[in-house]
Amino acid sequence: MVGVTEQIEAVRRRVGRRADEGRELRLLTLEQDLPASPDDLWAAITTAKRLPRWFLPVTGDLRAGGRFQLEGNAAGTIERCDPGASFRSTWEFGDAIGWIEVAVAAGDDRGARLTLTHLSGLDDATWTEYGPGATGVGWDLSLLGLALHLAPGGADDPAEARAWAGEEDGGRFIELSGEAWYAADVVGGADWAEARTRADRTIAAYTAPVDDED
Repeated sequence: MVGVTEQIEAVRRRVGRRADEGRELRLLTLEQDLPASPDDLWAAITTAKRLPRWFLPVTGDLRAGGRFQLEGNAAGTIERCDPGASFRSTWEFGDAIGWIEVAVAAGDDRGARLTLTHLSGLDDATWTEYGPGATGVGWDLSLLGLALHLAPGGADDPAEARAWAGEEDGGRFIELSGEAWYAADVVGGADWAEARTRADRTIAAYTAPVDDED
């Protein structure tokens, strides 16, 4: 379906902290050059017609000040938007509230560059237990779907990608993603032993067998 190592290596990852409107937040950033024009990439990540083809169906008002809901996933409010270039929104999942910032620019080889930053509070219990990979592996899987969608003759079936995640190559992709986030965590200043424990928990959680329902 995809070159596992190639996609993992195509994404640049960073973990750190940032002052944001009077509070200190944890952040993880993913950046990838993709085979699309900036306008096409922007349409793929911001329109209700394109999002279900690689990510999830979305409802709501996709403009500054509007609320959105991803099917079976996060909701949020779009806090600001520079059409064609960037947006920021809250990212509300269960009781957890964070933010995402997404930017589109010209990339290498006449393609487009996507930069996605996910911010969360220092008291985020999921980060404390699992580290950046808890969110980062999920975003890696999403970028995989986006890369496949934008490739020549691109795939338009997110369900196929989710099924692939449970197969051998998918498991390998998750393991490599978890290891990449472990490395980024250490570079970002985390104690290596604590980062190792969190990464192992993340990989185990993502690769645990799902019991079939009767």
